[in-house]
Amino acid sequence: MSPPASSEVVRLRPGSSALGAVAGAVGQVATIVGYEARKLRHDPTELLLRAIQPALWLVVFGSVFSAIHVIPTGSLSYLEFLTPGILAQSVLFIAIFYGIASIRERELGIIIKFLVSPTPRTILVGGKALSASLRGLSQAVVVLLLAWGLGVRLPLSPLSVLGVIGTVVLGAALFSTLSMVIASLVRTQERFLGIGQLLTMPLFFASNAIYPISIMPPWLRPFALANPLTYLVDALRNLMLPAGSALYPLGVDVGVLAAVALGLIVLCAALYPRMAQ
Repeated sequence: MSPPASSEVVRLRPGSSALGAVAGAVGQVATIVGYEARKLRHDPTELLLRAIQPALWLVVFGSVFSAIHVIPTGSLSYLEFLTPGILAQSVLFIAIFYGIASIRERELGIIIKFLVSPTPRTILVGGKALSASLRGLSQAVVVLLLAWGLGVRLPLSPLSVLGVIGTVVLGAALFSTLSMVIASLVRTQERFLGIGQLLTMPLFFASNAIYPISIMPPWLRPFALANPLTYLVDALRNLMLPAGSALYPLGVDVGVLAAVALGLIVLCAALYPRMAQ
């Protein structure tokens, strides 16, 4: 079924003034996000299936390692330490496979419709990157409810909740854009899935999601510090746990994530026409 949003994107044009241009860009992004939201509404079972993995990590892995006390987490319980990491992992696992939707759109001829519209490619990529955050936010709700059910009491204020939402959106945008870069370079869904599966485990295990960087082997630490997932986890720990639980200040984490996301959006915008080939 052809998406109704493709024709909507074609009709959207930025205004002639700077304010009109900004309003036009926001409208174009909102149209793309709305299109993705409609797709998600038509298949809500995806959200239920995606909830299984974080549930297993928190209920099984988290409970077992909390009982045996083998991972040093300072004054935090292991479940408290783990919860932001599993939230970041859920965002990663959803976003890194987002590019498969672009491959399907190419096969259906939808990418061509986007490319012939007057919408700048950076807006197209940015809108699709933000669309991935819808799935990421649903995972945030699942993880927080599971943690609460397991007895984890996170000191979340309204401001912290807003920060978690913004961080999840930023992290989902980063990894979904990386996913679209991969989709621009491969031709088949099978090849894409192979590369996606190859990336997820190293990104996850070479991060501070399930254990502190301080207990990693020395050869692994540079990879962890170069891993954007580490900064997503650290930002969430800044927001969800007591002060002093994170490696870096929140501004450093957000700055790194924003810089990487912006670089990937620019790269993906340059590669986007390849998706139509």
